[in-house]
Amino acid sequence: VQLQASGGGLVQAGGSLNLSCAASSRIYSSYIVAWFRQAPGKEREFVAAIRWGTGIRYYEDSVRGRFTISKVSAENTVYLQMNSLKADDAAVYYCAAGIHYGTTHKAYNNWGQGTLVTVSS
Repeated sequence: VQLQASGGGLVQAGGSLNLSCAASSRIYSSYIVAWFRQAPGKEREFVAAIRWGTGIRYYEDSVRGRFTISKVSAENTVYLQMNSLKADDAAVYYCAAGIHYGTTHKAYNNWGQGTLVTVSS
C-alpha cells in the first residue's frame, strides 16, 4: 500500500494542524498505521498509532492529550489532529503502515513521504 501524507504547514505555538495520511488501496484490518516525526539532527521518533481493525490507539507520552489519531475506513485515511502545538513538535511527520505494532521505525515497512510542520514561537 502506498501512503500519502499531507497537511503540514506553519503554525504559531499553541495552534493546531490536522495531518492526513491517505492510502492508495484498502487497508486491511490486521494493519497498524502510525505517525512518526523527525526533527533536524534527531532520530525518527514514534508519535501515535492506530490499529485499523479495532481502532485501538497508542500515543507517545509527550503528545498524549494534545494529539489525536483517528481513521476513516471508507476513505482509507488516517488523521493526526495536533492541538496546543509547541516548538518541540516541529519536524517532518511521516505516516507508516505495518502488521506489527511497534514504536520504532523498523516495525513498519510502508512509508509515505513526509510533511513538514513548522511551529513559530
